[in-house]
Amino acid sequence: MRSAARGPSTFPVEVTNVSPHGFWLFVDDEELFVPFTHFPWFKDATIGQISRVERPSAHHLYWPELDVDLAVDSLTHPERYPLVSQVQPGKRLQPAKAPRRAATKRTARARLRG
Repeated sequence: MRSAARGPSTFPVEVTNVSPHGFWLFVDDEELFVPFTHFPWFKDATIGQISRVERPSAHHLYWPELDVDLAVDSLTHPERYPLVSQVQPGKRLQPAKAPRRAATKRTARARLRG
């Protein structure tokens, strides 16, 4: 017995598989691979967070729980987007330190007054 050919997806975008290396998205009758090496903000995400993807427009994907936006074109034509995220998964970003105040000279008398 042979299975019938896969029918068209009823979802505008669908995650079809997740592996330790990335995940596959079914978009516009095409399956695209999203590698964690190029998109590290997905690496520590749960399967549920990765699976909850929205398509607000034909050219835009959005993961609301992760606050990640991607252009569909960046997945279909990655050569047009040579910049790769430098985010290191698991590394917390540190807030910028406030500039130090310039030290002022206080006289001995002023120090005694407090």
